[in-house]
Amino acid sequence: MGSAEEDYNFVFKVVLIGESGVGKTNLLSRFTRNEFNHDSRTTIGVEFSTRTVLVGDAVVKAQIWDTAGLERYRAITSAYYRGAVGALVVFDITKHQTYDVVERWLKELYDHAEASIVVMLVGNKTDLAQAREVPMEEAKMFADNNGLLFVETSALDSTNVEEAFETILKEIFYKVQKQKQRSSQSNTVSLASESPASTAPAQAERRPCCVPL
Repeated sequence: MGSAEEDYNFVFKVVLIGESGVGKTNLLSRFTRNEFNHDSRTTIGVEFSTRTVLVGDAVVKAQIWDTAGLERYRAITSAYYRGAVGALVVFDITKHQTYDVVERWLKELYDHAEASIVVMLVGNKTDLAQAREVPMEEAKMFADNNGLLFVETSALDSTNVEEAFETILKEIFYKVQKQKQRSSQSNTVSLASESPASTAPAQAERRPCCVPL
């Protein structure tokens, strides 16, 4: 297929959002580099890493963006929601306050992202189960009621981290495939009429452009 830089079929931009300190940065580093930093500093603005994974018979390049959870960076990070086809809304299962504001994060996400975005609610830090403040059943019910995927993870011991990212990437992929099938059945091939979720792979086949590399 040419250079290694072109050895993928799709590019999916996924954002990590949630309060500061819930473990977004370590979820990102665990998934993309299999690393965990006990002294992880607060994210300033936005950082991102990539990882290429196989979804079905397609090679997907996941661009995972880690957004700052602090209020003072909110205006900066909102622009980075644009073009995202997936989002992980992360809370800390040991701090109910981080779960209480999930609805606010969802509102902000939907205000700046496409309505078709795939969203997963992630309860992080299951390694601290003895200090749990958010019952899993409560979070699962909230996710079900709001049409969200749901998983509990631990970036520290790697529990469900792979599963979380792979699940959302598969969901995005299947959504894109369904949209392409609908488009072919109706003979509509204009990219201008498609949502970012479907244009991302179409553009990726020529030259991925979801976000500047």
